[in-house]
Amino acid sequence: MDSIRNIAIIAHVDHGKTTLVDQLLKKSGTFRENEQVEVRAMDSNDIERERGITILAKPTSINYNEYKINILDTPGHADFGGEVERIMNMVDGVLLLVDAYEGTMPQTRFVLKKALEANVKPIVIINKVDKPTARLQEVVDEVIDLFIELGANDDQLDFNVAYVSALNGTASLSPDLSTQAEDYSCIYNLIINEIPAPKVDVNAPLKFQPALLDYNEFVGRIGVGCIKSGIVKENQMVSCIRLDGTIKQFRIQKLFGFSGLKRIEVKEARAGDIIAIAGLPDISVGETVTDIGQIEALPILRIDEPTLKMTFMTNDSPFVGKDGEFVTARKIEERLYRETQRDVSLRVETSGQDSWIVSGRGELHLSILIENLRREGYELQVSKPEVIIKEIDDKKYEPYEEVQIEVPEESVGNVIEALGLRGAKMKNMTNVNNLVRLNYTIPSRGLIGFSTDFMTMTKGYGILNHSFKEFLPIEDIHVGERKLGVLVSMENGKTTAYAIGNLEDRGTMFIEPGEEVYEGMIVGECNRENDLAVNVVKGKQLTNTRAAGSDHTVVLKRPRQITLEYCLDYINSDELLEVTPHFLRLRKKILNTEQRKKFDAKKAS
Repeated sequence: MDSIRNIAIIAHVDHGKTTLVDQLLKKSGTFRENEQVEVRAMDSNDIERERGITILAKPTSINYNEYKINILDTPGHADFGGEVERIMNMVDGVLLLVDAYEGTMPQTRFVLKKALEANVKPIVIINKVDKPTARLQEVVDEVIDLFIELGANDDQLDFNVAYVSALNGTASLSPDLSTQAEDYSCIYNLIINEIPAPKVDVNAPLKFQPALLDYNEFVGRIGVGCIKSGIVKENQMVSCIRLDGTIKQFRIQKLFGFSGLKRIEVKEARAGDIIAIAGLPDISVGETVTDIGQIEALPILRIDEPTLKMTFMTNDSPFVGKDGEFVTARKIEERLYRETQRDVSLRVETSGQDSWIVSGRGELHLSILIENLRREGYELQVSKPEVIIKEIDDKKYEPYEEVQIEVPEESVGNVIEALGLRGAKMKNMTNVNNLVRLNYTIPSRGLIGFSTDFMTMTKGYGILNHSFKEFLPIEDIHVGERKLGVLVSMENGKTTAYAIGNLEDRGTMFIEPGEEVYEGMIVGECNRENDLAVNVVKGKQLTNTRAAGSDHTVVLKRPRQITLEYCLDYINSDELLEVTPHFLRLRKKILNTEQRKKFDAKKAS
């Protein structure tokens, strides 16, 4: 096992983890000379590529000088932090990647804390050293401060530092940029010399624990993890010690190893190997696979609890079935439960006919699920996200987040005021290169709908990062809904430029001329606090009389572009988002204008 090194790459969002893995793969000679390899090859999912984020942790391996280095590329976003924590159980060391300009950020703290708690060996890599704004020495000092602050022991504090530009494919062990070379042997040698080999025993009984899940239509659930002891073979009969202590025997149908970016079938794997096994259709994270007759289980892995929930419903708008392929409750339910096979942080409960409560780790976690569904041809409706309230000793607790914000100086006042109204408590405030960095603790519900306002307040220049902190007793904070009302269509039909032009002084439109709308659909934002029913399909009255200059062309303002995240942030509790493969439509729960007015009047009284 001395020839194996198991490492994870951890970092804040967008500090370059996946790009670094690309370079480690390429420079090691893992790919053939003529092999086509995409940029950010580890981000295999379309959404990962478009957004430039890693959603699912993925294993890969490279061979270098007779050593096998297994690498796990981890998500940097807090919504997928549970994956990072479980991965620490599979590795013996981490490469902590830090941006040479941004320095340590909220998720840097989060992922490093998990690594130090797991007592794995860290190597620090300062990335993007070629940036003109790089602050190499200051960033290294920030990293040392963070290690001390998180209670690192002497061994952990004695870390090595490498300096790389993953984008340019250069690396060096010196902060002197003139020493940067297009050769990653210094990084491979650091990994081999500094990261310990897995502490395992091949001769002991088999012990394997899935830390990640995958799913395959042919073999069902696949458990991915590191073999802690013993040897496992294809077709072997083994026992699974379940989370509740019961024991289930099963046959290993398939055994997979990893080579480069490929998952390959293997006949046998030994202690220290990172593998995937198939054969038990409901295998779960944290269970222990052992030889038959063994009853000693490995410690159960902690799975992060969901903090946010939404109601998913079948689409019942007048446009149902016009765009999507899958619209029935049976199809949607099957798909949601299939997602829980792969994603252990997701919970799905039936909440009535044709509706389900889906709980996840945050808005990004749930919005990516919705985006995947629409791309696969599903139509559905979703409600406003709500935080999950826990009851402990008859007291109600809600999730709190740590928030770090960077804003231009001229926006600071507005941001501080807005966060104060949302129940946020400031921890500190510092000035970095004409940007003000603010640290807050805030109830999770205070962040729902905040990012849209935040971008407006900072004219798009603000950076907002947050990660889950803990559950705390509920405080009496009235985090209001959206203050402005909406423009709601009172007719079905096609919108006209004439009608939209007449309504522009009432607010901001979300639609263009020629779009199909229905009664109860939200077509714009009102510039007052009350909702306004409007007719956007009205055509101009035509007469036989013509006067010079009377028929000028209507010049309309551009409608507001709406995205999935924007819509989830935007809707109020009496509204829904209709999601289809090609359309996002905001709508009222009660579509009929008269019924809605009666309901609102009753609620107000």
